[in-house]
Amino acid sequence: MTLYYSLVFMLLVFEMGVFLALIIPLPFTIKRKLFAFISESPIIAKLQYGLKITFIFILILFLDSVNRVYRVQQELAAFSKDGNIGAAHLGTDRMEVQARKFYSQRNMYLCGFTLFLSLILNRTYTMILEVLRLEDRVKLFEGNKNAGGKDSTRIAEAGSVGEIGRLKEIIAAKDRDIETLKKQCEGLTAEYHKLGDEVSSSNKGVKKDL
Repeated sequence: MTLYYSLVFMLLVFEMGVFLALIIPLPFTIKRKLFAFISESPIIAKLQYGLKITFIFILILFLDSVNRVYRVQQELAAFSKDGNIGAAHLGTDRMEVQARKFYSQRNMYLCGFTLFLSLILNRTYTMILEVLRLEDRVKLFEGNKNAGGKDSTRIAEAGSVGEIGRLKEIIAAKDRDIETLKKQCEGLTAEYHKLGDEVSSSNKGVKKDL
């Protein structure tokens, strides 16, 4: 197995582990805190962005493997139609084509299952978030004092993994830009007042001379 297909296999195993972690039954409070952390973590937001780019390359590999499987199928069909070649030579070539067919199908299934599991993970995460929102709403209607709070607000506002963390980073960057503009404005204001004082002092000197 080549290096990139080995990496795809490692990603598939990672996705399986994440899926098992999502479906493990946990107490409501712990699960709510966990999903609130996932929703606002900037590290997970960056990881999600990197995975999106990775899945684009996996999609390209999947299409390439499908094309290879199709070409191998055509070669096998050509071998079955060709009866003029010797049996030994035909058998050797046919075994080679069968081996290439096996590897092509393996790569196709590997990339396909990785992409399919990514869709399942995304849908599972969204469904669990919705269940947490509904459970918290039911607890509020029942008069449970432990329901609500910051974690519930974070979950209610979460739309995808790391979305809140990504928005917080954007807000922090905007705040830094605003602070920089304030400092520049203060510097320009001080310089303006300084120049105004110098101009007024020079005008006073000219009046005295007159």
